[in-house]
Amino acid sequence: MNAAASSPMRIAILGAGAWGTALAIALAERHRVLLWGRNAEAMTAADQQRENAVYLPGFPLPASLVLTSDLEQALAHVCAAGQPSLLIAGTAVAGLRPLAEQLRGRDLPNLVWLCKGFEEDTRLLPHQVVQQVLGEKLPTGALSGPSFAQEVARGLPCALTIASRDAGLRDTVLQAVHGRHIRIYTCDDLAGVEVGGAVKNVLAIATGVVDGMQLGLNARAALITRGLAEITRLGIALGGRLETFMGLTGIGDLILTCTGDLSRNRRVGLGLAQGKPLDVIVAELGHVAEGVRCARAVRELAGELGVDMPITQAVVDMLFDGDSPQQMVARLLARDPRTEAI
Repeated sequence: MNAAASSPMRIAILGAGAWGTALAIALAERHRVLLWGRNAEAMTAADQQRENAVYLPGFPLPASLVLTSDLEQALAHVCAAGQPSLLIAGTAVAGLRPLAEQLRGRDLPNLVWLCKGFEEDTRLLPHQVVQQVLGEKLPTGALSGPSFAQEVARGLPCALTIASRDAGLRDTVLQAVHGRHIRIYTCDDLAGVEVGGAVKNVLAIATGVVDGMQLGLNARAALITRGLAEITRLGIALGGRLETFMGLTGIGDLILTCTGDLSRNRRVGLGLAQGKPLDVIVAELGHVAEGVRCARAVRELAGELGVDMPITQAVVDMLFDGDSPQQMVARLLARDPRTEAI
């Protein structure tokens, strides 16, 4: 199927952060796109300025892109009878449950989310949160992969994966998003895709520490490689498939987040290596760093499942239990030798 040549679709993106805004800019070239944000004042300002100056400054919003803080208007946009449509949740993981609660009981066409991480209190993956609130009948899925918002908004090439157990939803997302500078792959391993997207953020913090301490490219490569082993072990324990972690949402997203200067989680590690307090670093970011939010959930899940995740453990010890970056590195280097394996 040539998705780039498909008919225009009605798309509503719920969440006007950097990634939701970037995707709205990209999709507005071909579709009737509406971007919703809960902050009425911010959405009015973005509409008047035709720029999301808070989360994605420097990128003009297309004239065709509709902005609103009215959820009813957003849902009406995609619930028009007989018209192909797609509903995309662009919130952070912490905002997914509140948004799903607002959507409960409504006649929705489908739902795709962009967030990556575990819910802090419940340690649930996004698809588990959505199923808890909305049930299992609604076609749902995760759109994930190595993607910096600024590059997508700029129109630079990008490849993503739509993970869903519903073949019809996968086809809908393929038609809506694939084309121009975005390439879409499909997958039914929802758990594997989401674990890859979540745990790579924790490992990016560790990589930022290593780079901030100027420990060299050898150390960075070793950390990323053994980090992939940790992702894979936990992912398989949670029902994911090995091959998923060798793809875009596994090693691809891990490499980007650990090495790219636009990575918020990597910048957390760089700041820690400079001796900055965590709360100061997070405040300076001005955006959510999901690795900080979900690190303890990953550690606790690993403990319950008997999965060995020494890098994750070291990151949690550094973030929350008083270890210094130097102690984190020393602890990892002092581990006993072992056979290299997943």
